[in-house]
Amino acid sequence: MTRKGRRLAMIGAAGVVLASAVGLVLYSLGGTMSYFAAPSDIVGKAFQPGQRWRLGGLVEQGSLTHDGASEIAFKVTDTNKSIKVIYSGIVPDLFREGQGVVAEGVVDASGVFQADTLLAKHDEKYMPKEVADALKAQGHWQEGSDYGKKP
Repeated sequence: MTRKGRRLAMIGAAGVVLASAVGLVLYSLGGTMSYFAAPSDIVGKAFQPGQRWRLGGLVEQGSLTHDGASEIAFKVTDTNKSIKVIYSGIVPDLFREGQGVVAEGVVDASGVFQADTLLAKHDEKYMPKEVADALKAQGHWQEGSDYGKKP
């Protein structure tokens, strides 16, 4: 084999190894990714069972119920549509109706969001950027509000 042939073989082998490494990284990240969505993005849409979502919006007034010692049920709304969320675990101290929330989990076959992580805003002026952007897209954003800005 000539010098040029060996060089081409070495470059080809390095390309195969690099492509395999990139493929393995993308495959392993695929199972842990959760996509952000507002209730309007999830309600009534077909989705892959078991796909993780990060649902953001406002806790709907009058929807919060306690179903046992550590399980709560509530609705998350983007003021256009709402979706029922069931969460088992410790509820953040700042979690309440009418406030911004981000829940991570999966949508079951009946269309109920089964959350395994619940995040509440950390003070009265902050809202997660994704939630603020979703509210802007829905036309429910008041310009000049402090949402999305950290104090």
